[in-house]
Amino acid sequence: MKTKEFSVAVLAVVLAAALAGCNQKSGAASAPQLPLVKVASVTEQDVPISVEYVGTLVGYINAQIRARVSGHLMSQNYREGSLVKAGDLLFQVDPRPFQAALDQAEAKLLQAESQLSQAKAQVSASQAQVEQALAKVVQDEAQTRRAEADQRRTELDVGRYTPLAQRGSVSQQELDNAVQNNLANIAAVAAARASVQNSQASVSQARAALERAQADVKTQEANIAAARATLADAKLNLGYTRVQSPISGVAGFRVANIGDFVGPNDPAPLTTVSQVDPIYAEFPVSEQRALAVFRRWDADPRARRDIDLELVLADGTMYPNPGRAAALDRQVDVTTGTVLARGVFPNPGNVLRPGQYAKVRAVVDVKKNAILIPQRAVQDVQGIQQVAIVTPDDTIEVRTVKCDVRVGSLWMITAGLKPGERVVVEGGDRVRAGQKVRLASSAPAPSETSAPK
Repeated sequence: MKTKEFSVAVLAVVLAAALAGCNQKSGAASAPQLPLVKVASVTEQDVPISVEYVGTLVGYINAQIRARVSGHLMSQNYREGSLVKAGDLLFQVDPRPFQAALDQAEAKLLQAESQLSQAKAQVSASQAQVEQALAKVVQDEAQTRRAEADQRRTELDVGRYTPLAQRGSVSQQELDNAVQNNLANIAAVAAARASVQNSQASVSQARAALERAQADVKTQEANIAAARATLADAKLNLGYTRVQSPISGVAGFRVANIGDFVGPNDPAPLTTVSQVDPIYAEFPVSEQRALAVFRRWDADPRARRDIDLELVLADGTMYPNPGRAAALDRQVDVTTGTVLARGVFPNPGNVLRPGQYAKVRAVVDVKKNAILIPQRAVQDVQGIQQVAIVTPDDTIEVRTVKCDVRVGSLWMITAGLKPGERVVVEGGDRVRAGQKVRLASSAPAPSETSAPK
């Protein structure tokens, strides 16, 4: 009996031990395991704020090549789409009519020069005639003075002989001779004076002839000037038959065909040459953005006027050569409320061509001490942006934040976070506020500060 009771007691002890072991195992299995999350630190740094515009590339200079004289197009002297230099021959217009006009202008100039020589010779002859007439006047005036002197002498003789003849001191014949001599000298004086007047008239005529000759010289000089102008115009027109490129650049397709009659009044140019290095990018800027730029310049006259630009090409690649802002247009487009802006980019390999689509990215401001977190740390809950924060004791805290702009793969936070705090970037959908968590290997601190998309 005692043995049986002992066996029952041992069995009871074993069962109790087994039950106790089972209770311990079930307790250990039911203990909850903490969720695993990955975190990133909230950083603070200066962030460049950029904006992006859709633009179009425009040639730095677009020269429309037109024929400046009318004629038949004889040849094309360039390869379409190739680079040409300033002064290169692009087209040749038939030069023969213009060569004939040039030869005719040269002949007219030679004729005018010959007529000028004749007119100058006539001037010389007229000047000699004037000098001869003046010499004749001097000679006749001298003769007149001699005649007047002789007449005064004979007049004195008449006056002296008259009373003597009355007294009989001289004969009547001597008085009559004195009177006749005096009358003859009076006639000689009159003749001499007439000769002087004739000589003076000859001087006037010679001077008139000289003036006519000099006027003829001026006329011929004017004719020569006109002939030279006609010759210069003929040379220009002949030169214009060689249609040359005014700039260095890429020459486009021709519009006119060989043999077409072309001229300066044609509606379309023969071709267009575009200087593409450097090249312009034109893009519309909102009126508000333009006002902000102008106000910043007005507030700080020392602020940089040249804004750095980046170019994103149509295939999504970044153009390696940065550009700079060049100018804003003079007016606002009333239909779109934008101002056309222009940037300039170097284009050493001629990769960029006018008309290409491109996105222009500009750094318009620098946000000092900006708070940044990864975009994947932010959850949008019914329009409210929230982040899960891991406190120093590894407890989850859900906090509402205010996001500003995207900076690459980061959000800029303007309210709700402080630098150094830890935000959940993976596993945030498995945790709730107040819950303890385990930390996986920390995600790298956000450092992407590229321009916002």
